[in-house]
Amino acid sequence: MAEVSPRPLAELTTLRAGAVPARMVEAHTTDELVGVLRELWADGEPWLVVGGGSNLLVGDEPFDGTVVVVRTTGIDELPSPNPGHTRLRVQAGHSWDDLVEYAVASGLSGIAAMSGIPGTAGAAPVQNIGAYGQEVVQTLVEVELLDEATGEVSVVPASDLGLGFRTSVLKQHHGSVAARPAVILSITLELAQVGHGEFAIRGPQLRGALGLDPDATVSLRWVRETVLAVRASKGMVLDDADPDTWSAGSFFQNAVVTAAFARSLPPECPRWPVAPDPVADRVIPLNEYYGVAPADEIAEPHVKVSAAWLIEHAGIGKGFALPGSRAGLSTKHALALTNRGGASAEQLAALARFVQQRVQSEFGLILQPEPVLVGVEL
Repeated sequence: MAEVSPRPLAELTTLRAGAVPARMVEAHTTDELVGVLRELWADGEPWLVVGGGSNLLVGDEPFDGTVVVVRTTGIDELPSPNPGHTRLRVQAGHSWDDLVEYAVASGLSGIAAMSGIPGTAGAAPVQNIGAYGQEVVQTLVEVELLDEATGEVSVVPASDLGLGFRTSVLKQHHGSVAARPAVILSITLELAQVGHGEFAIRGPQLRGALGLDPDATVSLRWVRETVLAVRASKGMVLDDADPDTWSAGSFFQNAVVTAAFARSLPPECPRWPVAPDPVADRVIPLNEYYGVAPADEIAEPHVKVSAAWLIEHAGIGKGFALPGSRAGLSTKHALALTNRGGASAEQLAALARFVQQRVQSEFGLILQPEPVLVGVEL
């Protein structure tokens, strides 16, 4: 662990906002990371863990505590009990996109569609990142966690993390604390060994995004390069020369609503069905059983609707900015709030609130932010 001179969080976050914290340390090994967090928790000092800073909006007032910058890196290949698969154990501070490149170069399938997503491997399960039909939940086996409540390190299976659409028990949602306050030390993924040749792409959402027919075959390298090109065209690949990429990616989540509410939206609003949760087994007391079990009530599956479409059709177009503000929507994608250079956190928050209000007024739906907000209110 090395204590360093505190730097503005604007230099460590992709939204380029945030003041200088009271204290800053860098952890280059897992032991250093565990040690500094245990020390902070024992002292009761405010703390903030920063990896790639791609999912943070930090306020303009200095953070009165210690910022822990995670610099741990490394990928270990492990055997899998499932034939034709390989497991990768990845340190929390490892670049997510570097991990994707490693998998593609190794002929391992399962995360190529998530190419270009900024941030670190340790942050990926926190909000179950995903793109074009692939999500971390599909390949995550387990994580190594340091729990704040106990200070103990444990290996936790993915099934215990409550992974859902851009959420988990580890995520600090807007206006709430995490259900399980903890810090990820490493993640383990299980990927299919497909090699470097062509293979069929499963999943209509990914095939649609890539413009592929159902029977088309492509290589992992082609998938990665195509996804990177698509994301770059939307300003979703970090580029120091392009202010459209000075963002947290999609600032608002695509909303998941009931099928009934979805029918109240204009029919041209893009939407995708969400797989329903499995129906829990029911136990019928013997004194209430008369030979015929009541039929299960089958609810309509929820529907995911396009937040970008809702924003644009609420009258807020690409490139929109409030008067006098250095914050604006990306000129390439209405879902990205961007720092056009020198924007304060409050300017970014004011734009986010305006977008929320317009969409709520027009469609009766409150969009929820994806980034974690620290010292910022919407």
